[in-house]
Amino acid sequence: MSKNLKVLRDGILFDNPVLIQVVGMCATLATSTSIINGIGMGLSTTAVLLGSNVVISLLRKFIPDTVRIPCFIVVIASFVTIVQLLLQAYLPAINDALGLFIPLIVVNCIILARAEGFASKNGIIPSFFDGLGNGLGFTLVLAIMGAVREFLGSGTLLGMTIMPEAFPKTLLMIMAPGAFFTLGIFMAIFKHCAASRKPVEEEE
Repeated sequence: MSKNLKVLRDGILFDNPVLIQVVGMCATLATSTSIINGIGMGLSTTAVLLGSNVVISLLRKFIPDTVRIPCFIVVIASFVTIVQLLLQAYLPAINDALGLFIPLIVVNCIILARAEGFASKNGIIPSFFDGLGNGLGFTLVLAIMGAVREFLGSGTLLGMTIMPEAFPKTLLMIMAPGAFFTLGIFMAIFKHCAASRKPVEEEE
């Protein structure tokens, strides 16, 4: 497997920002109330990750170490502004649903962690794949959590009713405690699967 594909795979699975790195928790818990919100937040974050990783990698040799964090934040904030303006223009419903969490991408630990930990030390192509992998990993977790919470909490998927009125809705799932329960269960399942896979990889 090529280095770039490995970076992409690790971002999605083995170094997933939510399940392994445990960063971006605020956005994960708050915006995973439905599939649409989860995907919208995930793809917005992915776009910012891609743009900021590429630009920071491109400028990494020109940014003095003493001001690198402020410079990274300026780059990230610029891409967040672009994403928010595009959402306001073309997807106003998603922009309204996500509200304050779009501008808060600026302080999302995923973005700054990848800028500081990867993009500032690697070339443009690996940084692109790192941003793409982490963004898709983040989006995947938010989408799955959103599907579970939306289904159990309101009996719908993608806003469409799929269960009869008699279906026992668990409103707790679309509230804050439901986010913690869902994330905790997902992390436990993921850790168990990773642990059961590790001995196989070591034998290889």
